[in-house]
This record gives sequence, structure tokens and C-alpha cells, in this order.
Amino acid sequence: MATRTSSPSSTSKRTLYRLTGVAPTVDAMFDVLDPEQLEAVDAELQFPEEHLGVPALLVSGSFEQSEASWCGEINRTTGCEVSRPVNRSAGLLMLAVDGEVYAIGYDQGFRLVPDRVKDRRFGLSFVIRRVDPAQIRDLVAHTPGGGRTDITLVPGGTPVWSLGVQEHAQIVRRLGGRLERMQLTIGRDNRTKVSSVEGGTGLRMRLGVDPADLVADIRAIARVLREEDPSQALEFVEHIVPVKDGDLVTRLEQRLDDMLGEPPDGRIAVAVPSDHWDDYAAAQAFATKVHSTEAYLTDDFSLEYVLNRARVQRLGTRFAALRDGTVTLHSHTRAAKGDVIRTSHVLRWIEAEVALGARRFFLLDGQWYEIGEAYLEAIRSQVERLITDTPSVDLPAWVLGDKERDYNESVPDLRPGYVCFDRDNVRTALHRGNGVEICDLLSPDDVLVMVKRAKGSDALSHLFGQGVVAVQTLLYSPEAVDGFARKVAAARPGRALPEGFRPSKVVFAILLKSGTDLTADTLFPFSQVTLVQTAKMLEAWGIAVEVVGIQAAVAPPSRVGIRHLAA
Repeated sequence: MATRTSSPSSTSKRTLYRLTGVAPTVDAMFDVLDPEQLEAVDAELQFPEEHLGVPALLVSGSFEQSEASWCGEINRTTGCEVSRPVNRSAGLLMLAVDGEVYAIGYDQGFRLVPDRVKDRRFGLSFVIRRVDPAQIRDLVAHTPGGGRTDITLVPGGTPVWSLGVQEHAQIVRRLGGRLERMQLTIGRDNRTKVSSVEGGTGLRMRLGVDPADLVADIRAIARVLREEDPSQALEFVEHIVPVKDGDLVTRLEQRLDDMLGEPPDGRIAVAVPSDHWDDYAAAQAFATKVHSTEAYLTDDFSLEYVLNRARVQRLGTRFAALRDGTVTLHSHTRAAKGDVIRTSHVLRWIEAEVALGARRFFLLDGQWYEIGEAYLEAIRSQVERLITDTPSVDLPAWVLGDKERDYNESVPDLRPGYVCFDRDNVRTALHRGNGVEICDLLSPDDVLVMVKRAKGSDALSHLFGQGVVAVQTLLYSPEAVDGFARKVAAARPGRALPEGFRPSKVVFAILLKSGTDLTADTLFPFSQVTLVQTAKMLEAWGIAVEVVGIQAAVAPPSRVGIRHLAA
């Protein structure tokens, strides 16, 4: 019987980097490479420009070690003589496409790409424009002020709003998910084929293998970055942007230089560089140098050593000492030359909080950020997302002379299928007194609708709090679910709640002041903050949140007609 061989794949999962400050010529590409690293891998250079149709440089070599670092240890443990070499290949393709220089590493080749020329936002910027916000599979967010990095992996995918990211207080460093709507090689033969993508400094995804396909895929990626805006649900990632003002950066460096001469107070912490996590986990020894010819060897990165060395430097030279200092990761405690995993600058390993007047800045991964500047943008962006012009509920206008209870009781007459539960509370062992108001209205498709006429932020704080308490009670109290189900069955014969009912959505329906249209501009500023916090909590529980404005009527609907929210 003949053996069936599969055809080679037209794509391969690779990490693509975009380089900055590198001219689109082969000479410029070569000039940015480290001669010592090229020598260490016994590099061979080739120039495949004719084959690719663009300026290109290929570096190939290998990281060789005559005996693996574990051999001596296993010899001592077992008494058996073992000697095995290590040989890891390294390939690096650099190519210029439409004036931009890109790099792709093969096996260990990514280690040959110098950190200083990597575009740190390249992969992340692409992902927030093309990943499906409802199918996030990988998110890494850093919270400045404590050195904490939160890593979330959801192989099946989950909505970004369920991950609880604090948009104005966290820096997203990596994001991965399902790729949407891209004309790429991966989808050429099968338009429905799903491809995943992960972006941080680099962009990891399936790219074309054939030269024309690879160049076309890079051009498609560049087109997205050039022409498209971020997804509304992910645009918060770009609210926290690096400080670009050169004079401001100089002032921040001077202030940090002063701080480095003071006793430690927690404002400087350890933060593993975003592209070092795998190497950090594999390292068994850290050799650190700060203005010293001798390395300080530890089994983990030593912030104490770094701060002590900085403190003894002259004023005005401390920041430079960290910028020029190095951290070398080794795969074995002996820290021999052959055990080196990678070397990077000390400055990339610290996080620092610096204040200039009332403004707060953070140094992370060698880059300065102003966090507070993003706060209002992040809040407003989320409020705009939550307030919808196309509501999922169909509510009648509110006659301005009616009280809230009058309005709620009128809705079932004007909108068949709705049920009013205003002040019809559910009592449980925990809520023995007045009980819990589950909702003001229940929609025909079992959405909880909370209604409020608000003249100020206090009323809306109560409304949002009602939503949290109601949902929490239904999620964690079977007694409350049973009680609410009985009320629904009595009020809506023949249309009982489904078995094991769990709310899927909460709608906050609001009439502002004297009928002012509800927008991100008219919602009270304090209420905006409270709304965003409430939505984060509910969405983290898997409950969708929607905010709608109720239209106002100056006369009873019987005379002016019913005006729907969705025109």
C-alpha cells in the first residue's frame, strides 16, 4: 500500500518584530547586530534579497556547549558517567518591507535581535485592532506600585470585560486571542479557519512560508496598524502611553537619580522584563553588575544589591549606573560562560514610582508612563461602551409628572411581557427584614431591568448598588432563586423562569433630571466612576451590563403616543 505524505504547510507560527531606528538596508540591519553574539554562534551570513524581492539578511548559527550543565550534577548523584553536548540552532531573518525593518527568529534566533531596536508596542498595537474582544485567551497586565504582574490564560477564550482589568491602573503587556477578519495566508484556502494571535513586543501568529506570502502578510499587518483604530472594547490598552517629552523624561531621570541615593521606601521594586518570563523561570543563577567589574551572583534577581550599588554612586550618575548595568541569566548555578541564557540591562528589571508635583509617573521595562493622565480617558471610554443607542429592552417614555413607582407599574400595560417587581422583594435567611429587590422590571427574555429617575449621583449610586446586590444574591443563594422563581410564575403564568436560572444581563434604565438625554457627557462625573466599577464587578461574574436612557414625555402616552427608545 502506498504511503500517503502530507503536503508542507503554507504557514508557520512565528514571532515577528518591528525594528525602530534601523534604515531599510542590509548594511543597517547588519550594523545593529552584536558582533560578540555573532561570534558566539559562529554566524553565517546570507543575503536572500533576490528570492524575497526585498532587502534581506539571514543569520544562521548555533549555541554550542561541549557538555550540558546537568551532566556533572547527575554524575555526582548517580555515580554514572554521563557527558552530553548541547547544540541549539539559531536563525534570524531580517527584511525591509515598504521602508520598515522586521525580524523573525527561528529556534534561538530571537536572542540575536537587540532589545534597543525592538518596537515595544508593535505586537500589542496590532492585537487590540484585530483580536476578537469576546475571545481573549491570554492576558498579562502589570499593576504599577507593587511589582505585581497578573497572567491569565483561558484556552477556550473569554470576553475581555470578564477579566477584571483595571484600565486606568494597569499596563497591559501582552494580549492574545482569536484573530478576526484578516486577509492572510492562513485563511487563503479556508476562509473560516480560525487563527490565534498573541501580541506584546513581538507579534506571534501564523505567517506565510513562501516569500511572496510572507511579504504579503507583513504588508497586511502594517496596513492594519496604519489605517485602523483599536477595537472599542480594547482601546483602553492605548490610554496608558509612554512619555514622549524629552525634557520631561530628563526630569524624571533626575528625580529617580535623587531617589536612588535615599534609603529604600518601596517606591522601587522588581519587575521582570516582559519578554524574559520564560528565561526567568529557567534561570538558576543571576549575575548582576552595577558600576563594577565583578558580577554579584545570586539565585534570583537581587534588588537589594542593585539599590546598594546605586546608593554609593555620585549624585547625577546613579541612574546611568542602572542604565549601563547588566543582568545575566544562567541555566546553572556555576554561572559559566556556556550557561548564559541572556543578558539585559538592570534598568529593565526595576519598576519605580516618581512624583512631580501632583503628577505620578512609573518606570517600567525601561519606559516612563504617566498613569493618572489615562484615568479620565479610561473611565469615559467605558461609559461610552456601556451607554447604548440601540437598547435590548423596549421601554416606554416616562411622563415627567409620574413617580418612579407609577412608571414601573405602567410598563407591563404598555409593553406586554414585562413584569413589575418594584418593591416586591425576595426574603431569605440572610435578608430577613425588607428582603432584596431583585429588579424593578423583568423583560420578556428574563433580563433584570433596574429603573431610576436621578437628580444627582446619590440616586444612581443606590441604583448600581441594587444591581450588584440583586445579582450576587441570585448567584449565591438558591433560596433567593427559588423565591424569585415563584414570584415570576405567579405574575407570568405559563412562562416560568428556566430551571437553574442565572441572570445573563442587567440593564440600568435612567431618566436624568428633567428628561436630559443620557450620554457620557450628561452622566454625573462621580456616577461615571461608580458605573464603571459596578460594570467591572458584574462582568467579572459573567453578567452583561447595559445602560439606557429613558425618554421623557410631557403628557400621558395616551395623548402624545408612545415613544420607543430605539428610534
